[in-house]
Amino acid sequence: MNKQQQIIECVPNFSEGVDLNIIKQITDEIEKVEGVKLLDVDPGKATNRTVVTFVGEPQPVIDAAFLAIQKAAELIDMSKHKGEHPRMGATDVCPLIPISGITMEEAVEYARQLGKRVGEQLNIPVYMYESAAQKPDRQNLATIRAGEYEGFADKIKDANWVPDFGAPVFNEKSGATVIGARDFLVAYNVNLNTNSTRRANSVAFDLRENGRVKEENGKKVMDENGTEVREPGLLKSVKAIGWFIEEYGIAQISMNLTNINITPLHIAFDTAVERAHARGMRVTGSELVGLVPLKSMLDAGKYFLQKQKRSTGLSEGELIRIAIKSMGLDELAPFDPQKKIIEYVMNDTVSKRLIDMNLQQFANETASESPAPGGGSISAYVASLGASLGTMVANLSSHKKGWDAQIEMFSNWAENGQQLKDDLLKLVDEDTIAFSKIMDAFGLPKNTDDEKKARTAAIQSATLYATQIPLLTMKKGFECYPLIREMVNVGNPNSLSDAAVGALCIRAAIYGAYLNVKINAGGLKDKATAEVMVNEAREILAKSNQEEADIIRITEEKM
Repeated sequence: MNKQQQIIECVPNFSEGVDLNIIKQITDEIEKVEGVKLLDVDPGKATNRTVVTFVGEPQPVIDAAFLAIQKAAELIDMSKHKGEHPRMGATDVCPLIPISGITMEEAVEYARQLGKRVGEQLNIPVYMYESAAQKPDRQNLATIRAGEYEGFADKIKDANWVPDFGAPVFNEKSGATVIGARDFLVAYNVNLNTNSTRRANSVAFDLRENGRVKEENGKKVMDENGTEVREPGLLKSVKAIGWFIEEYGIAQISMNLTNINITPLHIAFDTAVERAHARGMRVTGSELVGLVPLKSMLDAGKYFLQKQKRSTGLSEGELIRIAIKSMGLDELAPFDPQKKIIEYVMNDTVSKRLIDMNLQQFANETASESPAPGGGSISAYVASLGASLGTMVANLSSHKKGWDAQIEMFSNWAENGQQLKDDLLKLVDEDTIAFSKIMDAFGLPKNTDDEKKARTAAIQSATLYATQIPLLTMKKGFECYPLIREMVNVGNPNSLSDAAVGALCIRAAIYGAYLNVKINAGGLKDKATAEVMVNEAREILAKSNQEEADIIRITEEKM
């Protein structure tokens, strides 16, 4: 088995948000590195800061980050920089985030490699933070950045603030850079109906984990050691401040959600709404800076649907739409999921997927003289329609008047149906991809004995895969029967026939996929494997025929 590809994300923050030419020169350095994909460039005029996001395998990402930091040092003069956001360098902060196939420990090593290169080759003082911190008191970015650029000339002379890499000498033009490794962070701003920074800060202090300094009678409360006593905020793993954004004419609560598993996006938003209201303000919307994981948007959509006592078993697109509208993510600018959700931005497949076609295009493509898509893809699509009908009945049942006590039950069934539908839709394209693999294998050269052996091995591997995909369609299709049976038994009686049609779709799909398993297995030289797969397919087909017959019998009796 091949080792999983290692992917890390890098999100450098550059202290320039006005001059787009400078920003482009920096991002051009990133894009010229092969194996790196630039995902997002988010400049802010008021903060005079640009957040850049790119991904790739570790070494290319490290190379791209170094070139970007080098170019920023060349183009940005910190002695002339002004902006609303705290900062201490031309490249203010440069975190690495493990995405897949790589541990945090490995990401830390890459961060330290980058820090060493920047410190030694560019003469920029570098401090390591978060998981890459080399001293416990340097884990927190805010602690390192305290005093900002203006106070750094004195700070670097302090023996406690000798940089981790680079000479302990103030770099007047470039300042200092903080490099580290951390979990995925969501930069999130909540909009208020006020222009008061002080009032926005009051809400921010309510929210952030670090809270505020405790006061009594207008004086700070100190403990026995003379240390300020703090009142913790409401949200764990949240950093927040209030600021005024002249560009929009409003104050915002600017939050960093440092662990979205502990405090997810929707909880941060709703808690901000509650605290703003308690202080006489209203939240009018919010904005995401940079990218957000798909899961955050789906969880938010489900959360707001649950508050409305509605089924959460809606499509991915509908859940995202609910999240956008519920949190007002489109108040200040259009929110395009294709540009803001990290999984969507990374999915840059050149060839058009079948499931991206409309109904007419899909039918025309199937009816063309090309052998693909064929029966396997159609079987998967018909099964997805069966799952969709069962899901529809679950959602309609959750809305039926007088059935409020059963909303959660129907919602759970609908969520299950949505997942099955999505899995089956993926198999629509996968079956065509499997056929293409066979055609590619047959196209390999066969001039020498070695080439003939390689070609035969490739054909057999592709044929095995082309047999496995329709077998998987059968298995996934069969998983739809419990949903459909339940909807026929206890679902909205007005939708009884819809659920039954779903059962008919599933049986047809399973039968069609069975035929594809048989014909593809016939091309396998490993007859033992072929026999096992065909026998498994035959058993699923027999069970499917019985399930469909039972569901149709129940339907006829109810009618």
